[in-house]
Amino acid sequence: MFSGIVEATAKVVKLEREEGNLHLTMECPFVSELKIDQSVAHNGVCLTVVSKDDKTYTVTAVKETLERSNLGLLKVGDLVNLERSMLMNGRLDGHIVQGHVDQTAKCIEKKATDGSWLFTFQYEYNKEMANKGYLTVEKGSVTVNGTSLTVCNSQKDSFSVAIIPYTYEHTNFQNIEVGTIVNIEFDIIGKYISGMMAHK
Repeated sequence: MFSGIVEATAKVVKLEREEGNLHLTMECPFVSELKIDQSVAHNGVCLTVVSKDDKTYTVTAVKETLERSNLGLLKVGDLVNLERSMLMNGRLDGHIVQGHVDQTAKCIEKKATDGSWLFTFQYEYNKEMANKGYLTVEKGSVTVNGTSLTVCNSQKDSFSVAIIPYTYEHTNFQNIEVGTIVNIEFDIIGKYISGMMAHK
């Protein structure tokens, strides 16, 4: 379980494909604190640390994860948003994030607005999935590349988010441009409510 508060960015230093899986080797500031078998969110995707050394660690993404997320598009040198699993004795600064990316979205607009940025993302709309809570609502929560954000201008197949300078500088939002593919996870509470309403 995660909160959508990005701790740091990791740089991809090696990519290795093997039988449909992708092994990602990363450099990050807290690599010395990681343990084998630990869960870490990578652009919002929960992956398990499978090996590490003094400077890097490696995780493996399976075929289904690669098809649902943007991890298969990564290149050496790219920055990935990281968050270790949430501590249960602390404040929930973001929102409840599972680390299970629902689908990808494309950045269709990036606009500077008085010291911050407004990003608009478009995703493939599916009515059946929307009825199950796979959608956004105005002022609701959404996770973009593992970052907990508040939705504005919610539309059937798109939404916008405002990014403050701190978030822009400390996440890979600094590298998102029009056309960039990002991971999105819709709010789990909305999914549960939609599911309960369907069985009412």
